[in-house]
Amino acid sequence: MAGVLNGFAVIVALVALGWILARTLVLGTDAHLVLNRLVFYVATPALLFDSLARTTLDQVFTGVFVVSAVSAIIVAVLYVAIARLWLKRPAADLVVGALSAGYVNSANLGIPIALYVLGDLGFVMPLLLFQVVVLQPVAIAVLERAARAEGSDGGGDGGALGALLQSVRTPIVLAALAGVVVAALPWTPPETLLEPVHLVGQISVPGALLVFGMSLYGVKVLEAGASPRREIFLASALKLVAHPVLAYAIGAGLMGMQGHELLTVVVAAALPTAQNVLVVATRYGHGTLLARDSAVLTTLGALPVLLLVSALLA
Repeated sequence: MAGVLNGFAVIVALVALGWILARTLVLGTDAHLVLNRLVFYVATPALLFDSLARTTLDQVFTGVFVVSAVSAIIVAVLYVAIARLWLKRPAADLVVGALSAGYVNSANLGIPIALYVLGDLGFVMPLLLFQVVVLQPVAIAVLERAARAEGSDGGGDGGALGALLQSVRTPIVLAALAGVVVAALPWTPPETLLEPVHLVGQISVPGALLVFGMSLYGVKVLEAGASPRREIFLASALKLVAHPVLAYAIGAGLMGMQGHELLTVVVAAALPTAQNVLVVATRYGHGTLLARDSAVLTTLGALPVLLLVSALLA
């Protein structure tokens, strides 16, 4: 338990430092954008590739992947059922809300927590692939259909195929796929090739936490008359409460998980809404405030939830 608390203390300290840097403008007005690009395009892909290239496939696709995938799907379906019956929202908004409830921040916040709290990146890779290869394509297909029904051009040139290709071509996904290919080969790259990648990858975790702290400065959520508060609270409650509870029930009750493995699947489920949801919502012009405010609320609420999970299961 002490190790878990120390890990969270490190995370909170770096997030707080990022907030201070944004508030004081020590690094200038564009620091957030520049550091975010460094983390997204260079450091995190390097970290994922380096980690995966040193493993084997049986260490990547484990029971953790099954629990994470099933619990995310159930939570997304729950949101659609409740919001459709209670709030009478259109299909496009339902999709954004479902993603807000089930699509977790496996990169910017998941990687630091995996390293500092859990001690490995075991759940990040399969979770990232599942979300990009399964959840996001399904959501985009529904949004494209809604866009055509409204007479708009959807996501722009290329439609659903273009949107899917763009999501798959992101540096993080390409690096992860390359790492999986290397992991599947009966060969490990020599250390002289991996060491530069490893060094660059070490920027990812502190950089992501600083960016996260910077992004919290000056954000206004739940604006009266603008934000869909009932949808935001529903998505946030499902994300922070129902998702980890479901992961625990599936992991412990159905798959017999215990100890560190059970802690891993519950922590993965308790991660906040990913910023990718806002990217998708913005692209299709539906649920942008829902996606943004859900990400902020679940990010702020994730820390106490994760601390409680760690206290109960660590």
